[in-house]
Amino acid sequence: MVYIYKKIIAGKPYYYLRASERKGKKIIIKDIAYLGNSLEEVRKELENKKYTEKIRKTYKTIHNFIESNHWLEKAYELKLKKDEFLLEKLEEIEACKLHYNNIFKKMDETTKKEILKNFVIEFAFNTTSIEGNTINLEQARNLLEDGLTPENKTLREIYDLQNTEKVFFRLYNSNFEEDLSHELIMMLHDNLIENIDVRKGYRKTDIRVIRSNFDATPSPYVKTDMDLLLKWYEKNKNKLHPLVLATIFHHKFEKIHPFMDGNGRTGRMLLSYILIKNDYPPLIIHKKIRLNYLDALRKADKSGLNDATKEDYLPIVQFNAQEMIDSYWNIFL
Repeated sequence: MVYIYKKIIAGKPYYYLRASERKGKKIIIKDIAYLGNSLEEVRKELENKKYTEKIRKTYKTIHNFIESNHWLEKAYELKLKKDEFLLEKLEEIEACKLHYNNIFKKMDETTKKEILKNFVIEFAFNTTSIEGNTINLEQARNLLEDGLTPENKTLREIYDLQNTEKVFFRLYNSNFEEDLSHELIMMLHDNLIENIDVRKGYRKTDIRVIRSNFDATPSPYVKTDMDLLLKWYEKNKNKLHPLVLATIFHHKFEKIHPFMDGNGRTGRMLLSYILIKNDYPPLIIHKKIRLNYLDALRKADKSGLNDATKEDYLPIVQFNAQEMIDSYWNIFL
């Protein structure tokens, strides 16, 4: 419900545009905007078209708040064992999982496809932008929804977005039955860089990762280190919380930097692959906080391929946990 609320302070009227929504016995109320001190001011303010968008955003905020807290209460009821990496975010992550499995997965196929399409557009835009793609979100939406090619953009940038969408849906439609392997990782990479870079397979040349404080694995040992990473994954996939597992795997993969190009995009796709395979929703690492993301990754750089200490990985796990929470409730409702 949206209505005008009148408040009297020191004998003077103050008018607000207010929205409310009932959830069980609770009523959530949020003021959308202050309208003025007189009915004439109210009339003029309401004639401003911006309030239509404000009302829509406010309702979404209220709805998100209600739904997320409803499932958060259910997560607390599970009395989960504490996780040393997720800390207080554990229940919030489990709330996302509960909604994802009990609500999203049971939606009709058309609605699920629409939500996933919206997710993929946001995911593709952000993961490619982190690597320097200059196509903005509106252009990405026009390209992936309507096939409208953005002007003055390179074919590489266009393929970058299209490949990301194609790979994500290929994985999603496969039901994530295949476990991680060299073959799966190289297949993902090959498809992500299709029409972009001919250098496929694990690299045979040393590279320098710009603006990093680590040295990528020397080329003769890339396969060996990837073997070690996959063994670490197998050893820990039933021990660590899936978000912790996916995050640490992602960091170790980036530190090896097994390909000549496309390591970041491949690593973030693998991050979501591990999550979905374990019945958790995928997440988006947002370009606007790219520096926070890179800083959190750097803090884990001193760890070895077989190490996963709380001191090293707490920042990046906490970062990814918040990104999942923000991504989920903004897209999957």
